[in-house]
Amino acid sequence: MTPPPVNVAVVAAVIQHGNRFLVTRRQDGVHLAGLWEFPGGKAGRDESHADALRREMIEELDSDVIVRDLVLETTHAYPDRTVTLFFYWCDLIGSPTPMIGQDMEWVAKEELSSLLFPPADDQLVRLLMRGAP
Repeated sequence: MTPPPVNVAVVAAVIQHGNRFLVTRRQDGVHLAGLWEFPGGKAGRDESHADALRREMIEELDSDVIVRDLVLETTHAYPDRTVTLFFYWCDLIGSPTPMIGQDMEWVAKEELSSLLFPPADDQLVRLLMRGAP
């Protein structure tokens, strides 16, 4: 008997500087390794989205953020898990430095579609490339 899929709540920061967005690449050995993503991570059961996002940004990029408005909430079912992603506009405090060996890039809006993102990020990428919201 296979175990039921895991339901995961993930928060991610949409950080824009001029025409560029901050993205990181998922490391080897993790779900969806090698794909690009907007930085963030899993929210703890009793953790607010803002607290989780700030914690993840400090752990992964040694930078804090001011969490602003929700850009998009979306749910995607992978074979082994269902993720609900909450993408928030964020203002970066400090200069990000990859702390866990991940790649990090500032990518122009027009170039977002040239990167491979997880399927759960597709709607956000299309939204950002259109210049919305």
